[in-house]
Amino acid sequence: MDTMEKITALAKRRGYIFPSSEIYGGYQGFWDYGPLGVELKNNIKREWWKSMVYKREDVVGFDAAIIMNPTVWEKSGHLKAFTDPLVECKSCHRRFKVEDAGDKCPECEGEYTQPKTFNLMTEVLLGTTEPKEKSYLRGEITQGVFVNFENVVNSSRVKIPFGIAQIGKAFRNEITPGNFTFRSCEFEQT
Repeated sequence: MDTMEKITALAKRRGYIFPSSEIYGGYQGFWDYGPLGVELKNNIKREWWKSMVYKREDVVGFDAAIIMNPTVWEKSGHLKAFTDPLVECKSCHRRFKVEDAGDKCPECEGEYTQPKTFNLMTEVLLGTTEPKEKSYLRGEITQGVFVNFENVVNSSRVKIPFGIAQIGKAFRNEITPGNFTFRSCEFEQT
């Protein structure tokens, strides 16, 4: 058992974090926080918020929606540039980032396909009728701040320079999720 597996096993035993949907085989790249984990996470967020928002006069808080108009992601360049090149093993069909792939598949020694561009934005379909409207779960939290900058300036008593603080979930359609919570598909950002 390597060090990361030992840390993961300890965190699970102590009630900090569990693989999501574990009773159904889990879902790689997703984690559920147990009783101690959620308390630790909330304490860290609370202390960060106190130090960044409450104890400063030049920073205001904000909480943007997780799903925004798809034009936000188009105009910010996320739909074209928020990508990684990937290869797929022709034998076992495992996928790898080109930078992590090596010469042969580490699982079966198979050969790879030609690299393809893989978008890290997580698509969602919205609407009650067909055709559904395509949007995205946010890949990072700052775009909500950027598109609401004028709203914040006009509705608060801040003067430039000032800061806008936010804590929230972000999502990445990772090619190879893993390495405990350090490469997950759903995570918290500040």
